Amino acid sequence: MIRIAKINARTANPRRAFTLIELLVVIAIIALLVGILLPAMGSARQAAKNVACLSRLQQLGVAISQYLNDSKDCLPQVKVTVFGSPQVIGALFGGKKGSLPAYGINEYGAERRPLNRYLTIGEVPPDSEPGVAEVEAFRSPCDVGGNIPGVGSVRSMYDLIGSSYTLNDHTLDGESTSTLVPRGGGKMPNVWDTTKVWVLGSHTIYNYQENGDRGMRGWYGKKDVAANLLFLDFHVKGPVTVPTGVVNTTPDYTFLPRGNWVVP
Repeated sequence: MIRIAKINARTANPRRAFTLIELLVVIAIIALLVGILLPAMGSARQAAKNVACLSRLQQLGVAISQYLNDSKDCLPQVKVTVFGSPQVIGALFGGKKGSLPAYGINEYGAERRPLNRYLTIGEVPPDSEPGVAEVEAFRSPCDVGGNIPGVGSVRSMYDLIGSSYTLNDHTLDGESTSTLVPRGGGKMPNVWDTTKVWVLGSHTIYNYQENGDRGMRGWYGKKDVAANLLFLDFHVKGPVTVPTGVVNTTPDYTFLPRGNWVVP
């Protein structure tokens, strides 16, 4: 009788399990939620990267402001010998040693890039020592490289040039048309509107230089090319759309120190 009672108890309270249909419904609901949440999470991650990029531009803006005060309105610049003659190379303004074998990019490291000493980056080893001293302030978390003429596809402008950011030293028409860094080096020209003229920006701002297309999409999660910019009044803005073609002035920014700019 005792055994029968136990059997009856099991029969009266059977253990319930999920049916196949119920499992499929749960899986479908989870898949739906994942499909809804993943894009939102991706957008949040991209927004966080963008904020970090703007924050680093702001930090570099403080350093540039101090540099201008100490250097009589000369932006950080380095002269190197190219094809037997000295040339000002704006790309060497700050950052680390790059990998591009031209214009001193892979020779001038953190020690000799002038803006670095205005940042709290600790003791920098001499450029003569092996290895590369990293300078994180110049690395944008949005930097995904591009397709560089003569080089090909690169994954990071920071690793190629030494910085994810570039100075406004020439127009999109070509490197011979200087803007804030004179061709021979020296003092920055007079600027009409410091709220509109950018001084430092992500490399994407030069995507369409001389009618090229360097494929720098995806830096800021947009299909179109966009850039983060630091202006001469030291406010930051971005991402701003970079229009197709040689467009030196837009409603958001200008390369030109003043209207109808002609290189003196």
